[in-house]
Amino acid sequence: MSEENQSTQAAPIAGIGTMVFGKWDAADVTCSDPGLAPYINLTTIGTPHSGGRHANSWFGKAKLSVVERFINNLMRSGQFSGKKQHCAKAFESALDAISERKDENPLQVFIDAIIESAPCEETTRIKMGAVSAPKAVDSSPSRRLDVALRNLGIGCASATAKSKKTLTEGIISELTKAASGDVGSFAVGKREEVERIASSAR
Repeated sequence: MSEENQSTQAAPIAGIGTMVFGKWDAADVTCSDPGLAPYINLTTIGTPHSGGRHANSWFGKAKLSVVERFINNLMRSGQFSGKKQHCAKAFESALDAISERKDENPLQVFIDAIIESAPCEETTRIKMGAVSAPKAVDSSPSRRLDVALRNLGIGCASATAKSKKTLTEGIISELTKAASGDVGSFAVGKREEVERIASSAR
């Protein structure tokens, strides 16, 4: 009975049990952050391309795989704008390389990178009369996931700017650094900066 309870607690990610890119089983992936776990969706159907069918529904993005959402964020920069097939192939190649280097499920590295990049609190400005002052607020799990995916995507794409790095190499570098909590990662650095500003605005 205790073993069953441990197994249910170890794999709380929504939508597990499918093969991502037909290679890696999402059932082996666990999420150490209980707040993010219900919002991380790893279901995928063949090619991660939904055509934006959830764009106009409330919290429709929660039904999308985080793999597709990450690929969409890679297309934010002008260099890779609209090149979804290119970004998807680069991400698949990066997962292959991470799997060879670390000899583990690369999806686990990807999820760990998301957890390390998600800020727990941010600042907002509260206006009282003519005076506006910054105030620290807790981030919702959905917002934390959005910010983490956005910063990881920006970090991967910016790693290729003014250098000979390919997008695949940029993804490998960013995800491995972020998964280990290295401040050299763009996403982890942004999280540290945002939380430091929020702690001073309490």
